[in-house]
Amino acid sequence: VQLVESGGGLVQAGGSLRLSCATAARTFSSLHMGWFRQAPGKDRDFVATIRWDGAWTDYADSVEGRFTISRDNAKNTVYLQMNSLKPEDTAVYSCAAKRGTGTYDYWGQGTQVTVSS
Repeated sequence: VQLVESGGGLVQAGGSLRLSCATAARTFSSLHMGWFRQAPGKDRDFVATIRWDGAWTDYADSVEGRFTISRDNAKNTVYLQMNSLKPEDTAVYSCAAKRGTGTYDYWGQGTQVTVSS
């Protein structure tokens, strides 16, 4: 399963970005999807996750109320809408996919998000 992120960039604090993660995998609609981020010198952190059918989502406390994860199974794409961005949101954002409830099996290369103050 190949995952390709897009939509990163430079934005001022308080601004918005929407990240996309697309795949050609025909099994996309059965995969649970997640977004993670890694800032320079820090560990990779969980950001958000969405169930295969979009009926359940979960967020890190640090982004709750500001970020929204969604998916379009007809387009094999998962999104991360990021509003009210803060400088501390600066990181490389990666999407990931898994088939079950365990660890994520597939990872994208990531897209850089930089929030200026």
